[in-house]
Amino acid sequence: MSDFLCSDSIMLDSSLKSKQYPGISILTDSDSFQDVVVKIERPTYHKPFLGGFKNRITGVEFHNAGSQTIPKKQPDKGIQLFCRETQTAFEKNKTQQTKNTTSTQMAKIGLYVSNMTDKLISPGKYLTAEEYHKRRLEAVIVLQTYFRRWHAINVVQNLREKKRLRLSWEAQEEVRRKIEKDEKLRREQERRLNPKTKKDFELLYHALELWRQEETERINRTLTGAERKAAFCGLLEKEAQLIADIGRHKLNADEENQQKAILHFLDKCAQPKRWKAYDGKITEMDTQYTLRARELFEIYHSISMNDIPKDERIDVLLTLRCTVKEHECKLTQEIVELIDREFDLISREVKECNLEGLRKRICTLFLQYIKTPKFNPEVARILKVPPDPLKLYKNVNFCHSCENYLPSTEFPVPANCRTIGRCRLCCKLENEARRRDAFLTYKLILENLRKSEADYQDDARIVYLVQHQDLQYLIENIWGCRSALSACSDLYDLVMVRWDKHHEWSPWNTILLSRDEADAHLKLCDLQKAYEAAFIQRIKYKHIQAKTYFAQIPVMTSFLHRSDNQANAYKAENPSNPKFVQNRIDMPVQK
Repeated sequence: MSDFLCSDSIMLDSSLKSKQYPGISILTDSDSFQDVVVKIERPTYHKPFLGGFKNRITGVEFHNAGSQTIPKKQPDKGIQLFCRETQTAFEKNKTQQTKNTTSTQMAKIGLYVSNMTDKLISPGKYLTAEEYHKRRLEAVIVLQTYFRRWHAINVVQNLREKKRLRLSWEAQEEVRRKIEKDEKLRREQERRLNPKTKKDFELLYHALELWRQEETERINRTLTGAERKAAFCGLLEKEAQLIADIGRHKLNADEENQQKAILHFLDKCAQPKRWKAYDGKITEMDTQYTLRARELFEIYHSISMNDIPKDERIDVLLTLRCTVKEHECKLTQEIVELIDREFDLISREVKECNLEGLRKRICTLFLQYIKTPKFNPEVARILKVPPDPLKLYKNVNFCHSCENYLPSTEFPVPANCRTIGRCRLCCKLENEARRRDAFLTYKLILENLRKSEADYQDDARIVYLVQHQDLQYLIENIWGCRSALSACSDLYDLVMVRWDKHHEWSPWNTILLSRDEADAHLKLCDLQKAYEAAFIQRIKYKHIQAKTYFAQIPVMTSFLHRSDNQANAYKAENPSNPKFVQNRIDMPVQK
C-alpha cells in the first residue's frame, strides 16, 4: 500500500500548487505507523465538472465526482489534423432507477381516515407457472379454432361467389351466342328473301348451287332411265325459273342502289376539306368549289323528290333554270327546254303520273350537268374517268373477256397471279354462271385479320398482299375449314390470328381458331408450356405446307428469305436456347 502511494501521484483541485507534505502517517501493522512523503502535482488539464455544491459560508466547493486518471493523449505527428477522431464525440446513454419516496396516512387517535372507498381484496387460488402457461395455451387454441373457422367460411363464400359469377357468365355467354346465331340466321333469311347488295346475290346464287347439287344427287340415287332424264329436265327448268326470279330481284335492287349511289356521290363532292391538327382536332374548311357542289347537290335532291306540292315544285324548277342558264351550251339549252315544257304541262293541270318520264329526263340531264368538271370543278377528283385524256394511258389494262380497257383497280390480282386476267365483272359473271361460290365468309375473315394486324402497329405487310382467294385456299386445303383446337366448322365464328404474336402474321405464322379460343391464345406467354408437343408438331406441319405453297408465288419469296434471316439471327444471338429448335420452320428442299 505504501509502495503504491509512493509511486503514484495524487491529482487534486486546480487551485492547489505542487508542494510536499512530510507529515502523513500510514498504518502499516496493527500498532505501527510509517511516515510517507506524498507529492501533489498540479493537473495540466481542465478537470471536467461532474456536479457538486458550494458552501455559502466558507466558500468551499464540494464536487460530486473526480478523476485520478490522466486522459489518453494522441501522439503529436507534427501536422494539424482535421479528421473524424478530432471532431466526433462518442457518447453512451444509460438509464438508472432512482428511489421514489412515498408515504401513507394511517388512522390514529385524533385523526379519522374514511374507508368508504376502500375495497376488500381477498387472495385467489395460486397458479403455478405450468398451470398459467397451460391455460394460455388452451385459450390460444380456442382463438385459433374460431379464426380458422372464420377464415374457412370466407374462403368457401369466395369460392361460392366465384362459382356463381362463372355460371352466370357462362349462361350469359350461352344466351349471347344463341341470340347472335338466331340474329345471323334471321339476317341470312332476310338477305335471301330481299337481296339488295352484291354480297346478298352472291349468297343467293351459292344457295341455288347447293340446292341444285342436292337435287342432282337425289335424282342419281333414286331414279334411272327415262325417269332420270325427265327429272333432270324438270330440275333444269326450275333452275332457270329461279335464276330469272333472282334476275328480277337484281334489277329492282340495282335501281334502288343506283339512286343511293348517286346521292352518296354528290354528298361526297359537297364535303368540306378536312385535316387533322397536331392536337388531334379535326379542322374543316369550305372552298368555293365545295360550296358550289353543295348547292348543286341540294338542287338535285329537291328535283328528285316525289309527291311535293305544286308551288314548291315550281320554285325548285325556277332555281334550277337560273342555275343552268349561267353556262350556255347544248346541255343547258336542253335542260331549259324540258323545264319550260314541265311549266306548260303543270299550267294545264296534267296529272302527276304523266309527268314522271319528263321529270326523270330532267334529273338525268342535270346529273350529267353536275358531273361535268366545267360546271362543277369539285367533281373532277372523284370521277373514275379523268377529264384529261392523257391520264387514261396510265394504270389501264385490257380485259380479254369483255374486251374493254379498264383501270387497274377493276382487276382482281391474287398473290399467285403472274399476269392480269379478267376484270371483276367478268369474274363475277363466270362465278354466277358456273361455280357459284360464296366468298363472303372468307372476306370477313380477311377483314378481321387486317384489323387485328393494324392494331399491332409493327409494319405488317404480308396480310395486305394476301387476297380472299389465297385465304380460301389456306383455310380449305391446309386447315380443313376447322378450328385447330375444337374442330369448330362454323366459318362465321372462325378467325385467323398469329401463332407467335411476337412476329408479323404470315401463312406460315398463323392458326385458325374460334373467337373465344383466339382471345385465349393471344394471352399466352409461352406456347411450349401451354400446348402439348404433338399439337405443336401438327401446327408446324401445316406451316410447312403453307410455306411450300406460297414459295411458288414470286412476291412472297422476299418475305420467306426475311423470315429465314430472322430465324438465323435469333439462333446466332441465342445458340443455347432450346426453344429455337422447336420454333424454327425449315423450308423443304425444292428440286
